[in-house]
This record gives sequence, structure tokens and C-alpha cells, in this order.
Amino acid sequence: MFPIRDDNPHFLTPYVTYGIIILNVASWLLVQGLGGEPALARSICTLGLIPGDLLNTLAPGTRFQIGPQAWCVLSDGTPVYTMVSSMFLHGGWMHLIGNMWFMWIFGNNVEDSMGHMRFIAFYLLCGLAAAVIQIWSNPESGVPMVGASGAIGGVMGAYIVLYPRVHVHMLIFLGFFVTTFAVPAIFMLGYWILVQLIGGIGSIGGPGGGVAFWAHIGGFAAGAALILLFRDPKLVARHPYYGWKKRKAPTQSWHRIR
Repeated sequence: MFPIRDDNPHFLTPYVTYGIIILNVASWLLVQGLGGEPALARSICTLGLIPGDLLNTLAPGTRFQIGPQAWCVLSDGTPVYTMVSSMFLHGGWMHLIGNMWFMWIFGNNVEDSMGHMRFIAFYLLCGLAAAVIQIWSNPESGVPMVGASGAIGGVMGAYIVLYPRVHVHMLIFLGFFVTTFAVPAIFMLGYWILVQLIGGIGSIGGPGGGVAFWAHIGGFAAGAALILLFRDPKLVARHPYYGWKKRKAPTQSWHRIR
């Protein structure tokens, strides 16, 4: 299943959502060399978040393989700023496209609920919370963590609190048969976080690497909690599909937006 759109209008132009997407794409192009080597490995090793290096739980000089012919050699400590820089890096084309697509679908409505400046702070705090939870889950990991999915998980956590009944249209692949159907956001996003929880529990005690399930869980939980502080009551009150009470008829604002 893959979301393709939602039935959710927005009132503000989502400049920050656009800006975050542009920054991630620009980083992939200018810093990570469109995924080519050695730019990709260098960016991940120097700007990715490595828990064992950040906390000095691993000895300097320890080597970890991150690709068929790519290795990270730990230094005397990963800089703290990698907790932020890692949010704007990705490990491959599909990693980037998937994250940015979810940001495109859900980011505009969350930004619409709080305004531009609050959304910047909200997004970064969700990303930092995701990083902290991922570090907690495996503090001795030497595998670099990269990707916007922790912060975007926060956006999705906020969305499920704000707009649980809004329908999200899903693309379904059943072998050679492709179809679409719409489900309330609470089902689609609830299914997503359930998958992360199952994956996170299964990864406990493992060597690390692969999908950062606990970053997704931490970001989602942070977003669901922080939205209660960051939302602007005046902005969400004008929204026709806010909360559990769905209005029977579209408002005049809905007609104007369409």
C-alpha cells in the first residue's frame, strides 16, 4: 500500500514543507553526488549519526561496512551536529523519494495547523527525538543513521492526532492488478506505526543496520505529543475536517479552496 493523496484542504501556502523537500533534494544532488561513490559513502560517514561514535562506546579506528566496497572508520567522536545533518541525508534514490513523497502528502496540513515558524521548530524537534530514541535503542551501534523519516514520522504522528478521519487514498498492488481505495488516516497511519513497532521489537538485541524502526517510533510519538503544544487553535478551528467530528456539509472556505 502506498498513499497517493488525501482529502484534506490547506489554507496556508506550505513554504516550509516545500523548503524541506528542496533541502533534501539539494543535499542528495550537491553533497551526496546523486548517490554516486565516493560522495555517498563520504557524506554518510561524516554527516550521518553514528551512535557508538557520538557516545564514545566504540574505540576509534573501528570499521563498519556500509556498502559493497564502502567502509566507515570511526574517529574520536561524531560531532553533535550530525543529529541534525543526518536528517537531510539519504541512503539511496528510493529512500529519498519515499520520504519526500510522505512529506508532500502530510506535511502541508500539519504546517497549516501551526504556521510556518512553529513548523520549522516542530520538524527539527521531532527529528531530534527520533535520533535520541534510535541512539537509546542501540548505543553501541557503529552504523550511520541517515534519513528524514524520523522527523517525517513526527509529521505523521501530528496528522493522526489532528485529522484522524480524513480519507487517505491508497495505491494497492495485487500482482498484476493495481487499484486504489480510500481509508481514514487513523487506519493508514495506525497500520504504519504498527509495522514500525513490530520491526522495532524484532530488532532488539540485533546488530543494527537496515531500517531505523526506533527512530520512526520516536519521531511519531514526539509528533503526536508536540502537536498539542504547537498547534494554533485559530488555524485548526477553521479546518472542515479537524478532529473526530466531521462536518456534514462543506464550509464556504472549502468551496473557495476548491
